[in-house]
Amino acid sequence: MGYGMSRPDMDIDMHDTARGGDAARLRRGHGETFDVDNEIFYLTRLRSEPSARVRQGIDGRRTAPISTVRMLSGREANVSGRGRFSSADCSYVLGQYLPVNGPWPVDRMDSRVYVSQFSEDGSLFVAAFQGSRIRIYNVDKGWKVEKDIRARSLRWTITDTSLSPDRRYLVYASMTPIVHIVNMGTAATESHANITEIHEGLDFSMHEDVESIFGIFSIKFSSDGRELVAGSSDHSIYVYDLEANKLKSRFPAHSFDVNTVAFADETGNVIYSGSDDNLCKVWDRRCFVTERQAAGVLTGHLEGITFIDSHGDGRYFISNSKDQTIKLWDIRKMSSGTNCPKTRTSGWDYRYSQYPPQNKHLKHPNDMSVAAYRGHSVLRTLIRCYFSPSKSTGQKYIYTGSHDTCVYIYDVVSGDHVARLQCHQLTVRDCSWHPYYPLLVSSSWDGQITRWEFPGNDAVHATNNKIRGGSIEDQMFRVMYL
Repeated sequence: MGYGMSRPDMDIDMHDTARGGDAARLRRGHGETFDVDNEIFYLTRLRSEPSARVRQGIDGRRTAPISTVRMLSGREANVSGRGRFSSADCSYVLGQYLPVNGPWPVDRMDSRVYVSQFSEDGSLFVAAFQGSRIRIYNVDKGWKVEKDIRARSLRWTITDTSLSPDRRYLVYASMTPIVHIVNMGTAATESHANITEIHEGLDFSMHEDVESIFGIFSIKFSSDGRELVAGSSDHSIYVYDLEANKLKSRFPAHSFDVNTVAFADETGNVIYSGSDDNLCKVWDRRCFVTERQAAGVLTGHLEGITFIDSHGDGRYFISNSKDQTIKLWDIRKMSSGTNCPKTRTSGWDYRYSQYPPQNKHLKHPNDMSVAAYRGHSVLRTLIRCYFSPSKSTGQKYIYTGSHDTCVYIYDVVSGDHVARLQCHQLTVRDCSWHPYYPLLVSSSWDGQITRWEFPGNDAVHATNNKIRGGSIEDQMFRVMYL
């Protein structure tokens, strides 16, 4: 598998760098070390900053910020020679407009919110509550409830949901081996399991190696909508074939609960997993027939992993952990896993107590991560983290929920805190950034779903990526893509 790429120029004058060994390292004030020579930082800047030609034509200075007005003027003057904005130009402009104004309420229920996510096109928003409810909101119609689902056969809570790429089906999981699938194409708003509509059960326990009842923590549709991948409490990863309507494979993946799984890219060949054994693993399904073992292991976390989000390129991903850090990984640094030292803070349980202060800056003896981001709090529940959208920000940010009731936004390259959004009363378990617009939605155990926007406007915007009428601000963001 070839990984060779030419490296674009990267200006690192703004950083305090020191060269040692074979890589340049960036040290930050709180003691974290960034491998700034890693390709991800070059790629992030390449995809989220104007090209040298655009800078030269507009301003001439390498690092000075360029205003939106000057970027638009440069486009009209065709300084790029393309007659339009590149995707990096769009990301640079839109990436300056962070969704930090608000909050404005979307909904509130007397139940903890466990999951909240935009659909891939941003037209729908899914929220799952502990009290057996899932609501699908139509973002383009003023957040109207398009589907109000009452789930069935739950244990404790809805642990995860996933919307198919074509938005026709939604699956939801719980602490049971049965995953239910809902047809989103029906006309009825109310979808009460097996009363108003059938919620077909997909049995993930139908495998010869399954010996006991288990729960599912994480579930994802493949990019073609034909398969589901799930992480479970029996330390395994499951793959379900929706076309054949049967379990395709099960493989023991970790020594503790598999809290999170994610596809590495659109091919669906590679899967990332994270567990309470503190390890992130990479699985290449093309090797399962002969090996049925992880393609590689990445060590660096001191406590269990709560969530993984893929960069989408098959090389990079981030993980949130109970050791109170988000780590950025390059799978080309993974080991075979035969001799991976495990480090665990004994006697501490993230569900019941604060993280020991003396452990906050401990280092793993074999840390393979590219960078670490800290400041948020990962306690009580499997809090989620994500890259910001590719189309509107060039994935230049990382954002996460937090036990301290806030949403944190970090700069990928510098690691700096860019924003801290606070309005909730209890843990923010999940949050989601609109794929095209500066709109972020946070959801909390206080039962509230809240939106944050730029600009600060208490009107409900039509936030579709299609060209149509709307507020002046909406038209300004749409014109980036013309």
